[in-house]
This record gives sequence, C-alpha cells and structure tokens, in this order.
Amino acid sequence: MLDALQWFVDLGAIVVLPILIFVFGMILGTKPSKAFTSALTVGVGFVGLNLVIDLLSTSLGPAAQAMVERFGLNLTTIDVGWPAAAAISYGTVLGSLAIPIGVLLNVVLIILGLTKTLNVDIWNFWHGAFIASLIYALTGNFAMGIAATVVYMMMILLFGDILGPIVKKFYGFPNITFPHGTAAPGFIFAILMNWLFDRIPGIKNWKADPETIQKRFGIFGDSTVMGFLIGLVIGLFAGYDVAGVGQLAVKTGAVMVLMPKMVALLMEGLTPISEAANEFVKKRFPERELYIGMDAALSVGHPAVLSSSLLLVPITILLAVILPGNTTLPFGDLATIPFLVCLMAAVFAGNIVRTVIAGSIYMVSILYITSWVAPLVTMSAKAANFDLQGNSSITALAEGGLWTTWLYIGLTKILSWGGLAIIGGVVLVGMIYVNKILPKRQAAQNK
Repeated sequence: MLDALQWFVDLGAIVVLPILIFVFGMILGTKPSKAFTSALTVGVGFVGLNLVIDLLSTSLGPAAQAMVERFGLNLTTIDVGWPAAAAISYGTVLGSLAIPIGVLLNVVLIILGLTKTLNVDIWNFWHGAFIASLIYALTGNFAMGIAATVVYMMMILLFGDILGPIVKKFYGFPNITFPHGTAAPGFIFAILMNWLFDRIPGIKNWKADPETIQKRFGIFGDSTVMGFLIGLVIGLFAGYDVAGVGQLAVKTGAVMVLMPKMVALLMEGLTPISEAANEFVKKRFPERELYIGMDAALSVGHPAVLSSSLLLVPITILLAVILPGNTTLPFGDLATIPFLVCLMAAVFAGNIVRTVIAGSIYMVSILYITSWVAPLVTMSAKAANFDLQGNSSITALAEGGLWTTWLYIGLTKILSWGGLAIIGGVVLVGMIYVNKILPKRQAAQNK
C-alpha cells in the first residue's frame, strides 16, 4: 500500500494534481466532461506556473550566488535549498510515512469537523517529514517522530482554516487556502508585525500597495517596470556585464507579467471544482464550508509579493554578512524567498514597504534559527545517505529557519514529550475554536 502511494506521488505534481481534481470533482457530482476539462486546465496552469517559477529561479539564483561570491562571504553552514531538504526528509523510513499519515489524518479531521481544509497538496507533506526527521535526530525516538508528524499536520491544517477567508479577500480565490509549510508561518509572523506597524507613526498611514505606487510614480510604479528595475539593480550587485544585467532585468520583468497570467489559468480550472465543493457541503452540512488546500505557488504571482521578494534577495545577503553569530551562507533558497513572504503580503493588504520591512526582520530570525538547527539537519542528511558534497555543515533556509522549526525542536529539546504535548494541545484547542466555537458565535451574531 505504501509503495503504491509512493508510486502515485512520484508521478509528479502536474500529473497527480489533475487526477486528484478530477476524482474530487466526480465525487462532488460534477459532470465527467466538466471535471476532466477543469482537471486538465489545472494541470496546464500548473505547468505554466512551474515554468515561470523555474524562470525566476534559474535567473535569480545564479545572480544571488554571484553576489555571495562577490561579497566574499566565508560562512561555515551551506544553505542547500528546499529540494535537498525534501530529499533528506523523504529519504528515511520515518519521512516516508508523512504522506499516508497526512492523508488519513486530514480525512479523519474533516469527518470530525475539526478542519475545513482538504489538503490536496500532498507532495508538500515533506515539511512534516522534515520536522519529524529533525525530532528523530534530536531524540533517537521513532515514536516521537511519528507524534511530531501528526501534530505538525494538524497545525498546518489549522493554519489553512485561518487563512481561507484572507485568501478569498486578498487574492480573490474562493474556497481555496494554502496549508503550506514554508508560507503559512510567515502569515502568522505578519499578523504580529501588522499589529506593531499600526502603532508606529508614519508607517501606519503609509500606503504602498502596487496600485498606489503606480499612481504616485507613473511608469516607474508599473509592476513590470518595477520588476525590470529590481532585476537591473540585482544584476549590477552581482557584477554582471551589460548583456547579463539586461537579460536578468528583462527576465524579472517577464516574471511580473507571466506569473499572474499562469495563476489565472490555473484558477480557471480550479474555480468550478471549488464552487462544486462549496455547494456539496452546503447541501449536506449547511453550517460548514470546505477549503481546497493548494500549493502557495498560487499566491506568489501577486505584484506585491514578487516586488518585495526581489528586494529581499540582496537584503538577505547583506544580513548574512553583518549579523553577529550567523553561520549560514544563503545559497540554495535565495530564489525561494517569494514563498517565505507570499502570505505576508496578504496580511499587509499588498503594502510593499510593510512586506519588505517585516520580511527583513523575518530573515534575521530565519538566519539565526537555520544556523542553530544546522547540526540536526546535517545529522538527518547523513541518516538519509544524502551527499554533502564535501560540506561539513548544511541547512535549508526556507524550512530549517522557520519559527515553527524552532518551536518544535526547542520545546522537544527542553521538555521531550511534554513539548510536543503542549504544541498539540494548543493546536487542538485552536481547531475546536476556529471550527466549532467561532462559527456558532458568528451565526448567533448574524441572526
């Protein structure tokens, strides 16, 4: 059974996602022709989205690496990036159990009414496998690793439930949410930062969303031109020649144009299924709603996200240079920064200034946490027979440095099983409140 599930997942996102969407549509009573068309459109949209993300990674990644080399950074821990972290996570028996545990747990929690999120983004369950692998590296306790997987999966579904209304309001995606291990923690961090910004004179009244910036600065505020100019600056910092700078600038401008179009195509296929899901639930459970959990890549295409992310690349490299005690050399995950801040932009209503300031503070914490957790990441990599390529210490910026990683590892290190019990208890209470208590209160207020 486990081998069959792994074979299915190994088909790849562009195959697995349309199959799941088609099956889900059929279960919801959608006509086979409409379900097939929607599923295929989602697959095509996902291919397009991946192509644009790859364009961003292959153009921005080398430029960021050139900046690192140009600044002569000599740090001892190498950021190997999320693909390596995912390979490490799934490279152990414990990690391979994350997908069946996540799927089964999701179904049970939906039946019990403790989550609204049906997470079809199963290949990103590696985030839970990553945490479990680090817990096992820390404790040597397999059962504790399984418990960490369960608690983490519950937490990410709770984040999805909380995110649903925000996703609909800011991105305009009905019944869609992003229970994504890299993006969701940034959303929680941004809520705290937004509260702080609202109390700082000057910043609290400063409107800096893409529309306002375009009105103020004309052509220079256009998202495509902004992408071009930011790419230009990054190319200069990287020490590129004229051709290199020009090509990078045009490519970053192209990403600003193409990414929203690919997201729109994907949503064209997904919307009929999400509407059918909503109708299905309303007929049988009038007081409940259902969100489809998707990859946060859908949110990366917003101009505020892309502009902020591009600005944060040189800022992150600068922070790595000046922060005392940091040992992490940003490398593999510099091009993944959009996923770290994509849901921050939703909290800040697209305010680029707030997103960049909060993102910079967030990157400070990420650099310190990812340096702190590096020994466990390195230990897990060795257990998974991962090729360290001669490096004595490795980490992954976009997962190893998140506050959720610090929370799980820190509390488990101090309290052992008690740490996981505390996190699990808080998550369970949160699920009950968000899915049981809060809807009743809102229904009473609307009467």
